[in-house]
Order: sequence, then C-alpha cells, then structure tokens
Amino acid sequence: MEAEERPSKLQKTEHEVTTADVATIMAAPGPSSAGETGIDDTKPDAKTENCTQSAIDTTALSVQTEKPLSKNQLKKLEKQRKWDAGREKRKEYRKEKLQAKRERSRAIKAQLHANGETLTPGVHIEGILPDKNKLRQEARARAVNVPLTFIIDCDFDELMSDKEHKSLSSQITRCYSDNAKARYRASLVIASFHGQLKERFDTTLSKHYENWKGVRLIQEDFATAAEAAQARMQEIRRPNMEGMFAEKSGSDTVKEEAEVVYLTSDSPDTLTELKPYSTYIIGGIVDKNRHKGICYQRAMEKGMKTAKLPIGDYMQMASRFVLTTNHVMEIMLKWLELGDWGKSFSMVMPKRKGGRLRSEAGTPASTEDGKDEDEIDEEEVDDVDDDAKAVDGPSDDAK
Repeated sequence: MEAEERPSKLQKTEHEVTTADVATIMAAPGPSSAGETGIDDTKPDAKTENCTQSAIDTTALSVQTEKPLSKNQLKKLEKQRKWDAGREKRKEYRKEKLQAKRERSRAIKAQLHANGETLTPGVHIEGILPDKNKLRQEARARAVNVPLTFIIDCDFDELMSDKEHKSLSSQITRCYSDNAKARYRASLVIASFHGQLKERFDTTLSKHYENWKGVRLIQEDFATAAEAAQARMQEIRRPNMEGMFAEKSGSDTVKEEAEVVYLTSDSPDTLTELKPYSTYIIGGIVDKNRHKGICYQRAMEKGMKTAKLPIGDYMQMASRFVLTTNHVMEIMLKWLELGDWGKSFSMVMPKRKGGRLRSEAGTPASTEDGKDEDEIDEEEVDDVDDDAKAVDGPSDDAK
C-alpha cells in the first residue's frame, strides 16, 4: 500500500469521558467492513477497550463515594420542610386570633356603654390583665438612655450548627427587646453581623431587625466596635447620669475611669460594678461547651480587659455559672435599675439552673466554672419575632 493511501495518524487529545460518552461508545456500531478503514473490526482496539473500562470504573467509584443522608439528617430536613410549609397557616391563625380578640373587645365595650359604665384606665378590656400596651407606653415614657454600651460579639459563625444559630438569633432578639423595655437603656451594638447569622435574619426572620431602633448592626469585629462606641460616648454633650450613675454625675474623672471589658466566665477577675461611659462585650456563641475559653482567648489576643459576673459571690448554683447572651445582658440592665447584684440574679436566673441566693441557701456558693451548655428555651421563632416587634426601641444617644 502506498504512503498516500495510508490513514493519517490521529492526534491524542485531552478528553474527559463521562457516563454518557461510555454509553455512546458501547452502543455505536462499528464500520461496515474492514476494507473501508483497513482495520479488522472483529477485534476491538486494546487502547479503546482499556479507556472504556477505565471510564466505567471511575463512574462506578464516584457513585459509591457519594454518602447517602443519615436518618437523623433526613428527619431534620423533613422537620424543616414541614415548618416552612406551615408558615402561612401559622400567620393566618395569629391573624384570626387577633381578629377574634378585637371582636370580643368591641362587644364588651358596647355592653359597657349600654349599661352606662366606663373602663378603668390601665385595665385590660376584659378586666383580667393590665393593658400591656399602656404599660409599654408608660415604660417608654420614663425610660432613660444612659452613657453605656453593650456589644454582642457574633464572630463565631463557623463554630455553630444550624440549631445553635437559631438559638443565637433568638437570644439577640431578646437582648434588643429587653434593652428597649428597660428602665435604664444602654446603646446596643451587634458586631460581626454577617455570614449564616445575617442570612437567617434576612430570610427566616424576614429582616425584622431593619425596624429596630437604637441598635447598630455592623460587620466589623468587637474591637473595632468597642473603639467606635467609646469615641461616640465621649461626644455626648448632655449625658443622662441617672439610676446607679447618679452619684457620679458630678465627678470630674468619670470619663477617665471608663473601660472596655469583655465578659467571660473564664476570667480571673470579677465585675463589681458597671461604670458610665464604658463598653461591655458579651460573647454571642452557643457551643454546648465545645470551645472552652474561646472568648477569654479572643480578648487576650486584643489586649483587652476581661471580667466575669459576680455570680459565685451572691448565688449558689446547681449548674455552671455561664448564662445565655440575653440573660447576661438582662442581669446588667437590672443592676442599672436596682444596684443590687443579688436581686438582679434572682430575678433573671433561669429556674432550671437551680440558683439560690447565698443568704437563702445557707451554704457557700459553688465555684464551678466553664462553658454553659444551656441554650435559650426552644420557642417558636414567630413568638420571639412578635416580642421584638411589639416594642419601640430606644432612640439614639442624646448629644
């Protein structure tokens, strides 16, 4: 056979063989006759056979390495699916419940008007409970914004599970609600507000934080937030030095005594009082005791002062001293109003922790320390959302 009649040599090319390619190769018919190509089609080419077999083996291996979901994961997915599917139904139920309540109120008012009677101010329309709306209005009217800042450090996004993110979002909502309703309010900053936490607020919680007042949500870390908070408070021209800060209103050194403190149960120092113009940082993490000392370590890396609440000085606990984020903040808000750590602990401490005042317990307080493994009580997210929506937040600091 002459050279010009010989078939040209095929160039080797990079080609990724897929499952569809394998099926095409196996199903493709061979040449009609050996004479057309000069190759005997009764025996497959060795290289083609090896390539085909390799592609089949690779496809089978990739299928085998894909792990199926566990039963627990499937249950969680099904639970989440049912929860999402029932959202509109729950919304309609709350709407019907509110409508029925309004109809009862109108009926009672009509009956009272027919009998020539009037409602007692501040009393619920059904005469059973105080009017919550009126109580909120009175609380807002007498509330005072004091020169103090609380920062929630949320830079633990990758260390928490979906359930723990859900719990943290509820705790942050409670923090806002408690501060908004407090007799003496502090400025509230949510630091490192990004990642999965922000995604949950933007999707599941429908961005209700956009209606919050007197709170700053920033992407910067706690150190940057603390620096900005200190500078902002120093610029306040007419500070409200009331409550526990009243006795320091005439002090010339009150601004010099201001401090930035990261609250952590791992600290060797104990917090004795809250100081005006100061910033107190709370670790926003729910970790079931997996990451011991992480807040203390973060504060040390920034060269920041640390302290722990004086729980052991006032309370005897049946469990660890560490509390949820919202409980820590609520205790400090109560101290601003009462000036008594013991009363503040007894009013806020969850009953499940078995805490008692040392004066009532009659025995020395426990010195157990460590990470808290309690989360906020599991409640409907919609209830937590409604609790925040029912409160008008504090206005910005007076300057």
